[in-house]
Amino acid sequence: MACSVAAAAPQRRPNVLVIETDDQTAASLRTMPNVNRLLVDAGTTFDNAFASYALCCPSRATFLTGQYAHNHGVFANVAPRGGYYKLRGENTLPVWLRNVSYQTIHLGKYLNEYGREDPTEVPPGWTGWHGLVDPSTYHYYGFTFNDNGRLRNFVPATAYYQTDVMTDKAVRLIGRASDRKRPFFMWAAYLAPHYQFGGPSEPDDPEGIPTPEPSPLDRDSFASEPLPMDESFDEADIADKPAPIQDFPPLTEEQRAGIQENYQQELESLQAVDRGVARLIEALRAKRELRDTLILYTADNGYFHGEHRIPYGKTLPYEPALRIPLVVRGPGVPRGVRLPQLVSNVDMAPTILDATGTSPGLPQDGVSLLPLIRDGRRLPARDILIEGRAVHGGGLRFAGIRGRRWTYTEYSNGERELYDLQTDPAQTVNHAFDPSFSAVENDLTRRLAAVQWCRGKGCRAPAARP
Repeated sequence: MACSVAAAAPQRRPNVLVIETDDQTAASLRTMPNVNRLLVDAGTTFDNAFASYALCCPSRATFLTGQYAHNHGVFANVAPRGGYYKLRGENTLPVWLRNVSYQTIHLGKYLNEYGREDPTEVPPGWTGWHGLVDPSTYHYYGFTFNDNGRLRNFVPATAYYQTDVMTDKAVRLIGRASDRKRPFFMWAAYLAPHYQFGGPSEPDDPEGIPTPEPSPLDRDSFASEPLPMDESFDEADIADKPAPIQDFPPLTEEQRAGIQENYQQELESLQAVDRGVARLIEALRAKRELRDTLILYTADNGYFHGEHRIPYGKTLPYEPALRIPLVVRGPGVPRGVRLPQLVSNVDMAPTILDATGTSPGLPQDGVSLLPLIRDGRRLPARDILIEGRAVHGGGLRFAGIRGRRWTYTEYSNGERELYDLQTDPAQTVNHAFDPSFSAVENDLTRRLAAVQWCRGKGCRAPAARP
């Protein structure tokens, strides 16, 4: 007698929720109790995650394409080298996911300059669009959302704090998306802890150091929090640094106080995001979607707080600007695991594509992190490519690699930097041009040349040394 074998039910594609903050350092994650309880303890944390280009718009373009900046072509926040209108939006992650029947929902900050030409425009690929319209994106009070082509203005009032408005919207959107049969991809992009510009200042805001605006619930809650300072803070000797860094004078007492105040306000502004994360998790749980949702928590880049005399900002190839938080929770993701391997924001799109069984429309410069998540013993041999422009030095271009031990950077004016992170994690002693390090530098020069203009699989050139 022939036996019949029932066909296995097709595995459901997971929902994907990406929660992104703006300018959040990896270290500040420790001040967010809900993120730690609901994501870090319930998922996998990458302790060495980096932004390949430490600037808002290039970083977000990398997330949308899975490509380094030299391939997606967005090198700045504004035209002509960057901004929303520089990216070819018709061939990006939401388009690829929509093509396989995902609901694709964006909420919050998008690419810089979005909405300046047509504030009602809905970018390609998004089935649900709830984008903040520039320049109001950077107002914690008094901002405009484009909700699927219709503008909604929120007046400057305590009841309409931007982070809370975003969370309210996200909860409603999760509810609606969960009621439909198709899985959803949502990118919830908070402004915090980015500084505010164009809005009113607070009485305790420092002079010359821009700050965010915390919720009234959190104001001064970190007033006694000390500023973390390693050997690079107000670096005493910067003679071995490239020209853009040598332009920074020693920090004044006023600047030190301003950096401290800004740091405290950043932590305070993150508390509303932290409460928002708890509400999003609860919304998924209430709809019985939590087990089937892959959640990524991250930031577009890090931030400086006086390191190497840099009072604020990012863009430069140093650890405070490059390091980002990256936590993953969801189906098949081990709980409470921390991984030391080097990963990059260029890996996020390939990871989402892998999880959803979706084919990209562009060569992927990054790799899926799912195999590493499933087997933490894996050790990717590649270097992380770092790109950027030193905006303080008149746009001096640079490219570098971040390896397990060494970080190496070449500038367009011929200057170079080489740091041994094993003995000098604060990057205070530049070994470039030192003959005793010539063998190391020659090897790193070769490795950088292999990936500086790479594309697709070519970006995974193996690193011969740690």
